[in-house]
Amino acid sequence: MSTGTERTAAPRQEVAAAQDGGHSAGSTTAAGGLGAAAQDAGPRGDGGSGGGSTAAPALRPKANLKLRFNRDRSLVFMALPAVILLAIFAYLPMLGNVVAFQDYSPYVGIPASPWVGMDNFARVLADPDFWHAVKNTLVITAFQLVFFFPIPIALAMLLNSLVNPRLRAAIQAVVYLPHFFSWVLVVSVFQQIFGGAGLLNQSLRANGWQAVDIMTNPDTFLFLLTSQAVWKDAGWGIIVFLAALSAIDPAQYEAAAVDGAGRWKRMWHVTLPGLRSVIVLLLILRLGDSLTVGFEQMILQRDAVGAEASEVLDTFVYYTGVQNGDWSYAAAAGLIKGLVSLALILTANKVAHIFGESGVYSK
Repeated sequence: MSTGTERTAAPRQEVAAAQDGGHSAGSTTAAGGLGAAAQDAGPRGDGGSGGGSTAAPALRPKANLKLRFNRDRSLVFMALPAVILLAIFAYLPMLGNVVAFQDYSPYVGIPASPWVGMDNFARVLADPDFWHAVKNTLVITAFQLVFFFPIPIALAMLLNSLVNPRLRAAIQAVVYLPHFFSWVLVVSVFQQIFGGAGLLNQSLRANGWQAVDIMTNPDTFLFLLTSQAVWKDAGWGIIVFLAALSAIDPAQYEAAAVDGAGRWKRMWHVTLPGLRSVIVLLLILRLGDSLTVGFEQMILQRDAVGAEASEVLDTFVYYTGVQNGDWSYAAAAGLIKGLVSLALILTANKVAHIFGESGVYSK
């Protein structure tokens, strides 16, 4: 019995020794790799801390421009039309901002127009009409940020909770359709419904009630703008947030349900944290675009409610520059708007980095 036990134990000892030797060899190899990495990370020319007997391995040279172009030329050719269009219609017109430092006249052109330095900027900053347009712009932006921005998030979570995929797709298509409408059509639809001779007032008069003034009332103009923006652009936000919701792991909802979390707690602790990066990104972009609240929407309804309620920076630049012909003054106002928007988006992106989000661009 002892002889059989010894014969059985011998192969086990050999296997264990072989495994032990393999682990030792792997450890030696890993240690050697770490040592080589440490020597490679050490100062060049002094031999490192290992006595200088081992030469540092040569670094792999980076691929030159030709090799990288040959490797990625299909992607380059795909992006080339968009880059050309962006350069022509976005970056090339920026050269025209030079007229903000001139007393520009279109009859003599930029080269012959006299330089006035910062005089146009001083005129803009001293103009009370400019600050009135800034006030209206910021009020409209803040109101829409509070009452419009959360709506696509809520609608996306509501659609995501629907079990029937056909019903979800149908509702999403109906809500997204107004995004393709122009502002002329959107304002016309609202005029036909809420105007003085619109469907709402006709129904009120038919029932003996007094008609309401919505489309021409400056006091309700802020609510009218927000409702128009919700009807037109909420569908676009729904698509963005639905894409973000699809990236959340369903196992997180199952784990929360197992732990006893109800519907509201799952939304608070799983859904909203999963949407946080997208929400921060869209908030940064919205903040950078805060001084632009829709030129077409404003100018179409400016005569109905008056300039006191509808004058924003875009319409201010248009009427001072195009209508009145003061091109340099309008260019200075537009340049101030662009610089402030750039500062806002950089600041918001920095705040996002502080809170651990990637923002628009990484550090």
